[in-house]
Amino acid sequence: MTKPRKQIHLAAHFPGVNNTTVWSDPRSGSHIEFSSFVRLAQTAERAKFDFFFLAEGLRLREQGGEIYDLDVVGRPDTFTVLAALAAVTDRLGLAGTINSTFNEPYEVARQFATLDHLSAGRAAWNVVTSWDAFTGENFRRGGYLAQEDRYDRATTFMRTAWELFDSWPADEIVADPATGTFLRHPEPGRFAHQDRFFDIAGQFDVPRGPQGRPVIFQAGDSDEGREFAAATADAIFTRHGTLEAGQAFYADVKGRLARYGRTGDQLVVLPAATFVLGDTDDDAREEAAVIRRQQVSGATAIRFLEQLWNRDLSAYDPDGPLPEVDPVVGENTIAKGRASVRMYRDPLATAAGWRELAESKKLSIRELIIEVTGRQTFVGSAATIAGQINTMVQADASDGFILVPHITPGGLDEFADTVVPLLQEQGVFRTDYEGPTLRDHLGLGAPPGRPQTAR
Repeated sequence: MTKPRKQIHLAAHFPGVNNTTVWSDPRSGSHIEFSSFVRLAQTAERAKFDFFFLAEGLRLREQGGEIYDLDVVGRPDTFTVLAALAAVTDRLGLAGTINSTFNEPYEVARQFATLDHLSAGRAAWNVVTSWDAFTGENFRRGGYLAQEDRYDRATTFMRTAWELFDSWPADEIVADPATGTFLRHPEPGRFAHQDRFFDIAGQFDVPRGPQGRPVIFQAGDSDEGREFAAATADAIFTRHGTLEAGQAFYADVKGRLARYGRTGDQLVVLPAATFVLGDTDDDAREEAAVIRRQQVSGATAIRFLEQLWNRDLSAYDPDGPLPEVDPVVGENTIAKGRASVRMYRDPLATAAGWRELAESKKLSIRELIIEVTGRQTFVGSAATIAGQINTMVQADASDGFILVPHITPGGLDEFADTVVPLLQEQGVFRTDYEGPTLRDHLGLGAPPGRPQTAR
C-alpha cells in the first residue's frame, strides 16, 4: 500500500537581532518598530503558514564585559508584540518563547490565556529553561538551577499552569449567539498547588480559552529536553537540518511518545531552516556565498572564536590563522547570556578539530567561522527548494520547517510567492486554512492531559 503523503507544516521565525541578519542590505529594517513584525506576520499568513514564532532574550548579551553589540540592540517583550499582532492577523498562530526558570506559573498562565482569547485560539508557548546566573541577576530569585532541576521545575511549572487553565470548567461558559453576551456567569477557577517549587492558591481570573490551553512547544536537543518534549509538548524545535540527522532525531523523539500514552501524530517535529533563492541553483549558490560573508564580518568572526577560546582575541587578524594558544578551559567568563557557549562541551577537542579543518582547507579565522557556523539549509531555485523540503518531510526527517529569513522584515516574501505555490501544486501544503485555531493548523486535536514527569 502506498504511504499517504504528509502535509507540510511551515512557520516564520522573526530572527531578532543576531548575525543571521544581513544589516548591510538596504532592504534590512528595524527589529523594534511594530511595522516590521506586522509585515513578516502578514506575509506568513498570506502564504498560509501555521504560525509566527518570536524568540525572547531576558538580558542583553555581553562579551569581554561589554554589550555584545554585533548582534543585539534590543529585546521587545514577547507578549506585547504577539497581542498586538493578534489584531492585525486572522488565522496565523502566534508562538512566543517564555522562560520557565525565571517566571511564575500564575502570571504566565494568565498572559497566555489572555492571548488565546485575544487571538481567537492561536496562542502557543515555547517553554524554555535558563542555565545562567547572569540572566538570573535580572530577577528577584536570581541564581541558576542545575540542568536536572531546570527540567524538573519546567515540568512542574507546566503542570501548575495547566491546573490554572483547567480550573475553569468549559461547560460553565455559555453565551448568547446573537449578542455574544454571557447567559450565565461562570464561576472563577479555583486552584491550589504545593510542591518544592511552588506554593500557590487562589482563583484564576481568565476563563478557559478557545484552545483550552495554548499549544506547547519545546526546544531542546539534550536527552532531558527530548524526554520533556515527549511527555509534555505538542511540537519540538530541532537544529537537525540534514536528512540523516533529521531522521535519527525524528525517530528518537517520536519513539519516546508511547511510554506517555501518546501517538506519533501528537508531536510535530520542526527544524529551524534558512534559505537562499535564485533564478537557478548556480545563482542561488553564488548569492549564498555572498550572504555568508555578510553575516560573518571580521569582527563577528573574532567574537565567535572568543566564545570557544574563552579569552580576548581582539589583537588577532580575522583574515589570518587561528591562535596557537589553547582555549581557557572552565566556566566561560568572556561571554555571558549567550547559550551557544555551552555547546562546546570539550573546548580543547573542538579547537583541535577547527585547527585540523583550517589547515586542510587553508582557511583564515573568518573563513573557518563561516565554515563551522553554516546557516543555509536550503539553497537553490524555487523548484529545487520545494523539492528539498518535500523530500525531508516525506522521508520522516521532519514534519515541516520554521523558516528564518536573513532579511527583516521582507525576507519571506520571495519564498511565499515562489516556493509555496509549488508545494500547493504538489498537494502537500494547504491552499487555505481549514480551521480557526493553531491546534487545527497543526492537526493536534484537543489538548492532552496534564504534564507527566519525564521518565
